[in-house]
Amino acid sequence: MGVRTNSYFIFSLLFLFFTFNLPISHGSDTISANQSLSGDQTLVSANGTFKLGFYNQPGNSSNYYICIVYNKVSLRTIVWIANRDKPISDKYSSVLKIMDGNLVLLNESQIPIWSTNQNSSTASSSVVAVLGDDGNLVVKDGFNSTQPIWQSFDFPTNTWLPGGKIAYNKRTRTHQNLTSWKNSEDPSQGLFSLSLIADTKEYVISWNGSERYWTSGSWNGQIFSLVPEMSLNYLFNFSYVDNENESYFTYSMYNPMTILRFVMDVSGQMQMTRLETSGQWNLFWSQPRVQCKVYAFCGAFGTCNQITQPFCNCLEGFSPKSVGDWNLSDYSGGCVRETGLQCGNTGVANQESTDKFYEYPNVGLPDNSLSVASSSAAGCASSCLNNCSCTAYSYDNNGCSIWIGELVNLQKLSPNDGSGRTLYLRLAASEFSKGKENKGIIIGTVAGSVVKKAREDQLLDIVENLNEEMPENREEMLRMIRIAAWCLQNDPTKRPLMSTVVKVLEGVMEVDPSISYNFTHAMGSAASVANGHVSATLQASVLSNPR
Repeated sequence: MGVRTNSYFIFSLLFLFFTFNLPISHGSDTISANQSLSGDQTLVSANGTFKLGFYNQPGNSSNYYICIVYNKVSLRTIVWIANRDKPISDKYSSVLKIMDGNLVLLNESQIPIWSTNQNSSTASSSVVAVLGDDGNLVVKDGFNSTQPIWQSFDFPTNTWLPGGKIAYNKRTRTHQNLTSWKNSEDPSQGLFSLSLIADTKEYVISWNGSERYWTSGSWNGQIFSLVPEMSLNYLFNFSYVDNENESYFTYSMYNPMTILRFVMDVSGQMQMTRLETSGQWNLFWSQPRVQCKVYAFCGAFGTCNQITQPFCNCLEGFSPKSVGDWNLSDYSGGCVRETGLQCGNTGVANQESTDKFYEYPNVGLPDNSLSVASSSAAGCASSCLNNCSCTAYSYDNNGCSIWIGELVNLQKLSPNDGSGRTLYLRLAASEFSKGKENKGIIIGTVAGSVVKKAREDQLLDIVENLNEEMPENREEMLRMIRIAAWCLQNDPTKRPLMSTVVKVLEGVMEVDPSISYNFTHAMGSAASVANGHVSATLQASVLSNPR
């Protein structure tokens, strides 16, 4: 009798368990209140275009996510992720199910880590989650309901599908953002996002939610003003909706058979890709077009060069913070200093305790500079050296600028770009140990040859003609030429102090960029130039005394 009672009790428990936790049937597009999804089970949309399940990224097998992917595309392409910031480690003991009127993901410890999180009075027994043929996951009250309780189109990750929207909510005053992955293996929220500016009806791309570096231009009813290629109108149709609740753009395909998507890429570019018959995605539009226009693309202390591959390199004296990220086309981690600055370190010998500056000519300067009152390059350099937090300075006709902390958004420009400036990067003195043994030769040769051709745009010609060692020490020789020219200024009051010359030779300071290369008075009327060498009778009354 006892055996029969126990058997009945166990059967009842099993019946209740399977009644309320039935696995979904193969090929179903719906999770009902008494069903759950786990392991390798998937939802498949009615026409088979999309499927939902537990997926990981290649190379990162320990983290799983609830994802919507293209079902008929051989290359796994994720268009939406539920738990992008909270991965699970075991897909077989984790469960996606309906609980209290919401779709909820329970991890391997049966702890809720993601939910649709809607306050609903709807009985959980009638709620269903349905994967649509447009890639939209909809939670609604019953199969026949047309009003969603929640939908994934309202919470996009990095992909904007046809029929979806990127909106501004007028009631909550919040933006619906399309946000990049952290890198190509990690789908957690990255630094780049696309959002709508409702007042001007334009889209902007921002870095870290604040720094805008691209805009579509305003909407004129047919195209965005700064995206003229939209006038071709051969693939998709954009439309703008503005009501009391929200403003948003949406788009549809003229040919429903064309599979197309917008992606906020890890590169910081908004990209449009189309699926080709080969099964590969073809990139045919991206903004901003120039990769280096992406704000902080190379991260802190990285420099972007559009004409080289890879685009990003670390500044002199720095190395990648994470080599792995750079190999994954995500450079935003930036670079770190290889040798710490000596500023304030009294335990190092004087010669090695002075930080120095490395010259970077023809660059687009970093953002967030501070203006400092200074009438000379030497004074600007001193302003930076006197502040242990100062990492670089620049001095030209615009005055003195210094940078505190990280250098971000530094770009190397092409030689033909006339907007280039010169940046002086602060490094530890030990970074300048190479080439010191050549200074005596360089100084002696340059002093007699500078006329310190006589024009700045001919200095490199001097370097090439002096001797065979010169091209190998290009930057050092240019420095010597400028020093010689500075010492030969016609106006004695504009010549440097000997103490300043020593600091320039050591690389602590730089030559005043405003010096003149007209030496007719300093060299006297007997000066002559032949084959890059100078013979002249200097006027003693013009030379300045040692100071």
